[in-house]
Amino acid sequence: MAENPVKWLFLILASCLCFAFVLSESNLLIKKTYIVQMHKSAMPASFSSPLEWYSSKLKSVMSDTQSEVEGDGENRIIYSYQNAFHGVAAQLTEEEAERLKQEDGVVAILPETKYELHTTRSPMFLGLEPEESTSIWSQKLADHDVIVGVLDTGIWPESASFNDTGMTPVPAHWKGTCETGRGFQKHHCNRKIVGARVFYRGYEAATGKINEKNEYKSPRDQDGHGTHTAATVAGSLVRGANLLGYAYGTARGMAPGARIAAYKVCWTGGCFSSDILSAVDRAVGDGVNVLSISLGGGASSYSHDSLAIATFGAMEMGVFVSCSAGNGGPDPVSLTNVSPWITTVGASTMDRDFPGSVKLGSGRTISGVSLYKGRRLLQANKQYPLVYMGSNSSSPNPSSLCLDGTLDPHVVSGKIVICDRGINPRVQKGQVVKDAGGVGMILTNTAANGEELVADCHLLPAVAVGEMEGKAIKHYALTNGKPTATLAFLGTRLGVRPSPVVAAFSSRGPNFLTLEILKPDVVAPGVNILAAWTGELGPSSLPTDHRRVRFNILSGTSMSCPHVSGIAALIKARHPDWSPAAVKSALMTTAYVHDNIHNPLQDSSTAAASTPYDHGAGHINPLKALDPGLIYDISAQDYFEFLCTQKLTAMQLKAFSKHSNMSCHHNTLATPGDLNYPAISVVFPEDTAISTLTLHRTVTNVGPPASHYHVAVSPFKGVTIKVEPKTLNFTRRNQKLSYKISFTRKSPQTIPEFGGLVWKDGVHKVRSPIAITWLPPF
Repeated sequence: MAENPVKWLFLILASCLCFAFVLSESNLLIKKTYIVQMHKSAMPASFSSPLEWYSSKLKSVMSDTQSEVEGDGENRIIYSYQNAFHGVAAQLTEEEAERLKQEDGVVAILPETKYELHTTRSPMFLGLEPEESTSIWSQKLADHDVIVGVLDTGIWPESASFNDTGMTPVPAHWKGTCETGRGFQKHHCNRKIVGARVFYRGYEAATGKINEKNEYKSPRDQDGHGTHTAATVAGSLVRGANLLGYAYGTARGMAPGARIAAYKVCWTGGCFSSDILSAVDRAVGDGVNVLSISLGGGASSYSHDSLAIATFGAMEMGVFVSCSAGNGGPDPVSLTNVSPWITTVGASTMDRDFPGSVKLGSGRTISGVSLYKGRRLLQANKQYPLVYMGSNSSSPNPSSLCLDGTLDPHVVSGKIVICDRGINPRVQKGQVVKDAGGVGMILTNTAANGEELVADCHLLPAVAVGEMEGKAIKHYALTNGKPTATLAFLGTRLGVRPSPVVAAFSSRGPNFLTLEILKPDVVAPGVNILAAWTGELGPSSLPTDHRRVRFNILSGTSMSCPHVSGIAALIKARHPDWSPAAVKSALMTTAYVHDNIHNPLQDSSTAAASTPYDHGAGHINPLKALDPGLIYDISAQDYFEFLCTQKLTAMQLKAFSKHSNMSCHHNTLATPGDLNYPAISVVFPEDTAISTLTLHRTVTNVGPPASHYHVAVSPFKGVTIKVEPKTLNFTRRNQKLSYKISFTRKSPQTIPEFGGLVWKDGVHKVRSPIAITWLPPF
């Protein structure tokens, strides 16, 4: 009898091992999506097309059995790329992907990556005058020739923001089309929406078929994000725009004369890199001038970032690319989309907010914000019971966070509930309170959000307050025997001071991928932005929200990115011959770093001065960007030389040389800091024997032919700075002159130092931010 347990144990272990072996074998047979980059010039002459060659390569790594069952390798191909990128997205097993890496002509194999969305008054705040005046919105034919490709969740074509009245015929260079599907037909495109496409093959390969009853498998936007960003870029003028009465006024995009091409790459389950890559590739082939991409998937090395590789190709073709920096702030090193050929955009506030107030039973009134406008209103002269389900601890718990199912109706019914911010969406907390019978909500910031206030269109009376005031309210609720409160909603307030302020959620530098490239590049309005909205979803985006609105107010770097995309379109209309780098330079060197009370820009998370790691070159200034005086231009070869300093292998570099077979010259760029970037980032190595670092820059005169500039540099504690020459004397337009700037150690600092360099001619101020970092000795 004693042998039986041992016998059974042996059988169980053997079964487990067998199961594990079968499981591992089955995992090896599971197909996943891989992006396969090919070197087009390596294609043998025997193939009639790149697609035939790509198919042959795929078939060569398939087993004989699979080849018999599946036939040609073309059946595995999801997308074929041919403009910004050469290669395919294909379904492969891990073993096949490994074998394919060894094949001639294969440059790189990248696994599918999931990206997330980085989720008015802004034209006036940015200094753009009314359209009727003689302003940069003058309806020149050239304005109508600029086309902005928006990669997002699609578009709601019925919105008045996409009215094409008065627009000229679609530019002859446009090669795009209007794809059709459920809820979207050819007539939904017009002279404003000149193209609309969908990209879902990578999404379906990863998550299964889209349920077409629940989701539009067409360019129609049921999420709202894509409609909002497209309207921010180039929405037509709409008078009387508002959200339930808030922010009433005239809505218009940054470049209302520009065209929109909508590329739907995001679905209910996210956005996938093979789809995004196909959209970039197609947009370049279609003829867009600007790409606006309000999404990100985390930081990867240049050679493993499919979006970086694709946008390099777009830049080579003259397309300006603007991407959101991410919503990972205020944590440092939280940036996405940091490639130097991408314009990386952080978020800031405007001089408009939506005040609300909390009046406690103690008589104290606390200020907050809200966009609540519903039938359920709290009486101003009545106090309601107040409850907080947390404790004196600084750590929130599920009940204090108002997570789904955590509130006891017996405790919260008929009361105003205090909810800590975090984990679940802010508006969903209000739904949780409402479901439990609460009559209102006070949403309190935690340390992660500080004093930043973001207004939301809640489903019940609710006011958001900052961290310090939130602590005071919670202390009152926990220590008073019968705490009470009431909430009030005060509409729209203009002229807020100080503004702009860097948003706490806006992702921060430094750029650890390459410290010598200062990121983000700029900040732009990204808090409480009013723009067009889908007719499919309520303003809170909750399925229980049955309200329908034409405009919505959203916050995120997703909102700041299209502001920059639209301003870039204006610059391209004014200067069609400018390179993407020239447009970026104009935006950066004219940005401002002081608010409307003449103090340095603040960081919302600390209420202290922000730094270039937070705001980059500063806040965009569209009018000045149209006439920057000087620009720092960068060619595709220059960017490639930069990559040559990044320790990439020869094969990895080939990923970026697909169009012109570029090679490293080595003598043109000594260090990554010598890239002709409009921002200057100096990194002193741990070797203290290196006492001086010298960087080089070249500026191009785009102002009057005879222009004379002199330099001014802010003082630093840790270094002495010398600029040679101190003056630049131009005699003709488009003339290039160079200077060098030397940094000599004086007193190394334990934290980075920041300042600026400015070239002045009496009219223009061409400013470059400076960051100095000392690496610690090992």
